[in-house]
Amino acid sequence: MTHAETLTTALANLATHKLRTALTMLGMIFGVGAVIAMLSIGAGGEKKALEAIGRLGLRNVIVKAKAVKPEERQELRKKSLGVSLRDGEAISEAVPNVEMVLPRLEVKPYKILAPNAKTKGKVFGVSARYPSVASVALNEGRMFDAKDEAEYAQVCVIGDEIRRNLFGYGPAVGKQLKVNDVWLEVIGIFAGELPGGSSTKEIAVASNAQEIWIPVSTAMRKFDRDPLDSPVDELLVQLKEGVSTREAGTLIRPLLDRLHGGADDYEIMVPEALLEQSRQTQRIFSIVMGSIAGISLLVGGIGIMNIMLASVLERTREIGIRRAIGARRADIRAQFVIESFAISLIGGMSGIIIGIVLARLVAAYAGWPTVITIGSLLLATGVSITVGLVSGIYPAARAAELDPIQALRYE
Repeated sequence: MTHAETLTTALANLATHKLRTALTMLGMIFGVGAVIAMLSIGAGGEKKALEAIGRLGLRNVIVKAKAVKPEERQELRKKSLGVSLRDGEAISEAVPNVEMVLPRLEVKPYKILAPNAKTKGKVFGVSARYPSVASVALNEGRMFDAKDEAEYAQVCVIGDEIRRNLFGYGPAVGKQLKVNDVWLEVIGIFAGELPGGSSTKEIAVASNAQEIWIPVSTAMRKFDRDPLDSPVDELLVQLKEGVSTREAGTLIRPLLDRLHGGADDYEIMVPEALLEQSRQTQRIFSIVMGSIAGISLLVGGIGIMNIMLASVLERTREIGIRRAIGARRADIRAQFVIESFAISLIGGMSGIIIGIVLARLVAAYAGWPTVITIGSLLLATGVSITVGLVSGIYPAARAAELDPIQALRYE
């Protein structure tokens, strides 16, 4: 028989038993689908985490005030003021290769209103240089500058949602809004949300659509703050190019321990270390999920082998007749291998579609990005085809080794 005739015969045999063929394919379909979906979800999670950490800046070390229980704060403040501008000055002087230290604090707003509307949102006091290290862009207006900060200017830059809630779709730059008891002039509008707004376990990096930014000096001078709170919530320490942030972090900790009298009221986060930790976590996740999906493919392969062995038994007399009229062992072997290969190939292709659809559904439902890579498609398809071929080799060998005389006598 020619290869074309062998292929045609094999496909015809599969078509004769449509339901059995379809059920046999299910193992490969769900196995490949699971591989594609899990690797896509894992890759999407890695991308999201890396974007969030990347926006924090791999040249940065972040000193954050710790949340302290109310009953413990008074005792703690006897030893330490909390994270403050004094810490920033000490870091600038004592830690080598520091380019700048930028404070950030959150104002607790109990009201945000314009002359004819009100809304809810978050209010942050930041340094005029803060936008240079944060991924922000403006749709309209300008960012406040060092002059505004030096003069405690009552100006602000607002998120897109704040703008819609207070001013509709009309002009907002130059208008006034009130946060608590302080009137602020809007001088800029953020351009939507931060690209790929997301979070990691340690750090939240979210949309700025509901945020209001004001000069940090204005926030400290003109807004009330609980005297037991840290003077600032965060210090962003940016280092010069090529300097290890991990080494800087180890230098900052003993310095702050001395300044804070040993009080455990701050934490240091190094985005570079978080990046490596996130990558390692995602690698483990991908290996575990890939292994689970691989087991599904193995089970699918066992199903193919089982059906092919049953097919050999069922078609023993047919094999005997074909051998009697001149078919070679290689022809019989090729037919069963091709059938097994066809089941795995069609199942693999169907599984790819199922996996892509499943990944998209997860992305739509959970808001979790998925990344379908060529590598994951090739891996899933290659494994499914390999499993199909391996599963078909033993049944094909058994069929080819049947004695033609005994096969003809088989009932």
